[in-house]
Amino acid sequence: MKRNQNSRRMGQQAQEKLGYILLFEVSDPDLELVTLTGCEVSVDKSVVVAYISCDSARYEAVEAALARAKGRIRSLLGRALGWRVTPELVFRIDTTADEAERISRALQNVPETLSVEKDEDGYPIEAAPEE
Repeated sequence: MKRNQNSRRMGQQAQEKLGYILLFEVSDPDLELVTLTGCEVSVDKSVVVAYISCDSARYEAVEAALARAKGRIRSLLGRALGWRVTPELVFRIDTTADEAERISRALQNVPETLSVEKDEDGYPIEAAPEE
């Protein structure tokens, strides 16, 4: 989505209002322990893309709950923002935390081949045969 300074500021404003709405005005048990990680607003303010983070086992339930509550959330957001046009809401699951955890686990499981001493070309240095 194309962005400029104004759309970044509007994104911050939309994130604050949407976070408040999700926290206090929507009472769906499937939306508990959900984090709003960011919002992007189109330059013409017609679309707001909201990034939601949750436990990976709950992705489908959270997406279904957001789809059910989308109309009410959009209405509340339109009133809270006070823009001329009520933006269309697009919810996307933010998987960056899951990817970071996967990379962290991969870095903890270092293969044995990385600890072998290598020459300048990257080939293992053969140990001198013991006699």
